[in-house]
Formats: sequence, structure tokens, C-alpha cells
Amino acid sequence: MQEVRTVFITGASSGIGASCAKLFAQEGKYRLLLCARRIEKLILLQDELLTINPSLQIHVFQLDVKNSDEVKESIASLPEEWKKIDVLINNAGLSQGLDPIQNGDLGDWDRMIDTNIKGLLYVSKAVIPFIQKSNNGHIINIGSIAGKEVYANGNVYCATKHAVDALNKAMRIDLLKDGIKVTAINPGMVETEFSEVRFHGDKERAKAVYDGLSALTPLDIAEIISFVLSRPAHVNINDLLVMPTAQASGSIVQRK
Repeated sequence: MQEVRTVFITGASSGIGASCAKLFAQEGKYRLLLCARRIEKLILLQDELLTINPSLQIHVFQLDVKNSDEVKESIASLPEEWKKIDVLINNAGLSQGLDPIQNGDLGDWDRMIDTNIKGLLYVSKAVIPFIQKSNNGHIINIGSIAGKEVYANGNVYCATKHAVDALNKAMRIDLLKDGIKVTAINPGMVETEFSEVRFHGDKERAKAVYDGLSALTPLDIAEIISFVLSRPAHVNINDLLVMPTAQASGSIVQRK
């Protein structure tokens, strides 16, 4: 009988995180430990997941990954049965602003650095001791094409995702002796709430980002993550870059 693995997903209330949770619920191979800042959306997601799979084991809790004390306390106070964690998906992340560096907003910079880099570090540090006890440990870091190249006005966001790329490589080295797999999934254009956050809620500007092309969907990325998790014990996918067919680089796309 296949062992049920416990998957901890940050930023699980929407986008890629929520799509992973829905797909994993359908697959029936996982217990789900989900966190996000927006607890009301998580509770709605939990209800949906239990409709998909009534026997699903699930635990949700509110967490702002950029708050180090909150991360430490929330994870330390998890019920004992939820401290057996096999998989961590560092999904929480955001982009804010699209200004040249000389016009950048300091608040936007702080939120990106605190969430995309420090938040990933805080959660990883708190969760890795649990994963080290697993016989099937895996950490998946959600990066970006922005971590592979730099494009105009991407400055600080690109810098944070380059840091994620470096941290992914460092984790792979540091955790090798523990037999923990480490994978980076680096998407190009994925149509989620991401652009709305980037443009501070300007839905029209966010929608224009995807005009004239078929962007990736959150489910596309969730299916890739499912594949990565399904590889046999001796196989690790270190680094995967995926973009829509209409995108050639971070800034070059073909629109209809």
C-alpha cells in the first residue's frame, strides 16, 4: 500500500498553491497542510477540497511568511500529527510595481524581499527539521523566469527570484546528505492574481498582461509539480523552466 505523504503548501489560498491542493486532493495520495494570509479563502478552499475528496486529511492555518516570529510559532505549535511533513512547496511570493529602479517604491521592494526571499527562508528553516525525519523528503521552490534573466523594470523582483534560484541550488547541496530532493519550478507567464497584486489591484492593467496570448494556467504548473513528486526515489528534477508557447523570454512574447 502506498504511503500517504504530507504536503505543506505556502500561499495556498489561490493561484498555483490552490491548484496544487485541488489536484492533490483528486489524486488521493497526500495529506494537505495549507497556509496563507487570507484564512477566509483557505476555509472556502478546504470546503471545496473535501467535496472533491471527502476522506482527505487536511489542516489549514493562517500564516504571513514574512513574519519570522509568526512562522516559528505557528509551525512549532502545529498538532503533533501534522509535524510529519514529507514535502514543502514554497509557493508564497509576489511582485509589486513595474517601475525603473530609480522610481521604485521602497514599500514594494520591502514586501518582495520579505516575502520572496526571507519568507522562503523562514518557512524552510522551520520545516526542514521535520522533513529530515521523512524517508521521502522533497522541497519544491517556486521560482520564475525572472530568476533566470533580467528584464526592463523587473529589477528588484528579478533580484528576489535570482535569490530563490541560488537558494534552491544551496538547499540541494546542503540537504544532499539527508536524501532530501530539492526542485525549482520556474514558470513564465501564468494567469493568476499575480498581476493584480503587481499593479496594486488595477484589474484592467493586470488583464492586459495576458491579452492576445494563451498564458499558462495554475493547473499547468500543478500538473508539473505532481509529475516531479511522482518520480522514483533515485530521480530528482533539479530545475525546470516552463513558459507558454507564445513566450520566448521574460520580455518577448507573440501576441495575436
